[in-house]
Amino acid sequence: MKEMIEYCGLDCEQCDAYLATIHNDQALREKTAKLWAELNNAPILPAHINCEGCRKNGTKTVFCDSLCEIRKCALHKGVSTCGDCPELDACPTVGAIISNNPAAFKNLKG
Repeated sequence: MKEMIEYCGLDCEQCDAYLATIHNDQALREKTAKLWAELNNAPILPAHINCEGCRKNGTKTVFCDSLCEIRKCALHKGVSTCGDCPELDACPTVGAIISNNPAAFKNLKG
């Protein structure tokens, strides 16, 4: 499994917060903050768009660090990703990600 696959199976290397962080791209931070603020009806600012990956030590977005139920669950269970959890196929927590992004499931099983 690639190192930058998140607990839920999404690929951090495709995430705009990760890309803005590693490339120090302020324009991408601003674009991402605006989009995420609209999608989540939340006050997300460009300063919030910094992340080095949810399974890595280092900076994370507030959501990834503190609010993501999938990450909390995986850390609690001590699994490297949801793909290592025996409850994956019936899990409602990660199910929303998998149902909207089949590549995430493939990443977890790969």
